[in-house]
Amino acid sequence: MIEEIIKYDTELFLFLNNLGSESWDLFWRVITNKLTFIPLYLFLLYLVYQNYGLKKTIIILIVAGLMIASTDQLANLFKNGFQRLRPWANQDLEGLMRIVVEKRGIYSFFSGHAVNSMVIAVYIGLILRNKYYYLPFILLLWSFLVGYSRIYVGVHYPLDVLTGFLFGGLIGWGFYKLQLIIQKKN
Repeated sequence: MIEEIIKYDTELFLFLNNLGSESWDLFWRVITNKLTFIPLYLFLLYLVYQNYGLKKTIIILIVAGLMIASTDQLANLFKNGFQRLRPWANQDLEGLMRIVVEKRGIYSFFSGHAVNSMVIAVYIGLILRNKYYYLPFILLLWSFLVGYSRIYVGVHYPLDVLTGFLFGGLIGWGFYKLQLIIQKKN
């Protein structure tokens, strides 16, 4: 059963990865770079501050920091536990795929980029949804672009990304609820 899932996951990866072309490579390298979205994070911080004031913004930032630290560690725990090779490290895929970024880290399950982008999208989307109706949808779209970029550049399989999205969504929702409890006590 697992072998069959991995087979389909690999086939889907090859299909999606090979949809790419050199004319789009720069765009997806920019999307997959963590530093690209610093202006977005600052803008979201501004929106939180504008709507909640300094005290609540500090609480939200502390919770967000704990949330990102936990998702990073969870992704690393899974990668080291499952030890699924990244597509570029899989010798069976040599010559069948496109590699668009520098090769780093050998294990792929699950995607840290996907979990972190989704956890931010869900957490901040829930916090600001009453003030900015379309923001949660925009953040989810952004997260999906980041996740797809990991397949495009050749470093993650689709299941790595989908699992990251699942954990990110659940953790973002859980930390949102935690933040509500903390705010009620303060």
